[in-house]
Amino acid sequence: MFGLFIRVPRARRILFLGSATHVWSDLFFALLVPLLPAIKADLGLSYTEAVLLKAVFVGASAILQVPAGFLADAVSELWLLILGNAWVAVGLIVMALSPGFIALLAITLVAGLGGGTQHPIAASMVSRAYDGGGRSTAVGTVNFAGDLGKMAAPVIVASAALAHFDWRTTLWVVGVGGLVFMAGTALLRRGLDLGRPARSGDHWTDDAPGETQVGAFAKLSFVGFLDAATRASALVFLPFILDEKGLGIAEISAMLVLFFVGGAAGKFACGWLGDRYGLINVTVVTKGVTAVLLALALVAPVASMVPLVLMLGFTLQGTSSVLYAAVADFVPARRRARLYGLYYTIIDGGSVVAPLAYGIVADLSGLGVAVIAMSFVTAAILPSSLTLRRHLGAPAGFTGAGPAG
Repeated sequence: MFGLFIRVPRARRILFLGSATHVWSDLFFALLVPLLPAIKADLGLSYTEAVLLKAVFVGASAILQVPAGFLADAVSELWLLILGNAWVAVGLIVMALSPGFIALLAITLVAGLGGGTQHPIAASMVSRAYDGGGRSTAVGTVNFAGDLGKMAAPVIVASAALAHFDWRTTLWVVGVGGLVFMAGTALLRRGLDLGRPARSGDHWTDDAPGETQVGAFAKLSFVGFLDAATRASALVFLPFILDEKGLGIAEISAMLVLFFVGGAAGKFACGWLGDRYGLINVTVVTKGVTAVLLALALVAPVASMVPLVLMLGFTLQGTSSVLYAAVADFVPARRRARLYGLYYTIIDGGSVVAPLAYGIVADLSGLGVAVIAMSFVTAAILPSSLTLRRHLGAPAGFTGAGPAG
């Protein structure tokens, strides 16, 4: 098996590693959501305490993204990726042994820290492996793989319930499974020649005088911030939109599954489209359609919600693949891990702040006003993304952005 693995082209081995670990990473962090009701009932928690567990788990993963990117410049990216995910896996096992809420909250915080390695390091490794072409498709594949982990979480929890496993056993089983996978990956490390770019390329460049690629990275980060803000907020408010249309819990759950299916397809397809039609074209189309669909969701009849939710998931989630891949266009190869860490930390800020802001608007002015505001902010991504055109060397005009990779 090892012999077959090392005969696979190096870029594909790195793509497989980044994708496989992303499946596990997103599974780890998504697993807590369907388990929260059981944890709440078992420990006698309030809703605030239960939600705090999820917030701390995800928030902790953002803390070390920038340090992990810097650390990757000095030590093996492969080992950081493996050890970070193994850290979370061990954390799940220890969480399963927690005697009470305070201990569980503290362990959840520590466990989440290991998640800071996955996104910046995997994105850096894969983007560098595909510098010769197909970068957007490759990053889109890694992005898509994470959604497989998210979709697996409720399936695992449902299967555990059928087997009469409690939440502690479920965490323990998934943690052990992830730890075994990371140990197996470590044994295959000799087949993963990641390589490193030469230091001679370690500088910022730009043909335009007076403005550096730091400016381009800042603009891309702003677009990513807005994109992440819309993605997180739409997911939070979609169940409320469906509830106002009279759908029950089971129907809303089914709609959310369709939403995630559309999102996974969008992440994969938009990565491929990014290599062929460019960052700007894909961003403008997907976010333009998203802005329209958000407004339509308020007035669309129930019968039309299935295709609308599928398409919303596709366009809402798909943009992230081309944006992630585009980071590599504006940073030197040797600095990618640290700059990917910074990028992911910035956009995570949008995921945290925006739903709270729209929640305040909804409380003050109603759900419809909040969703319309979300639609307008999403539309603001279009002119913001066009500011990147000159950094990609494209002529004026909508179709001239060129491939992102």
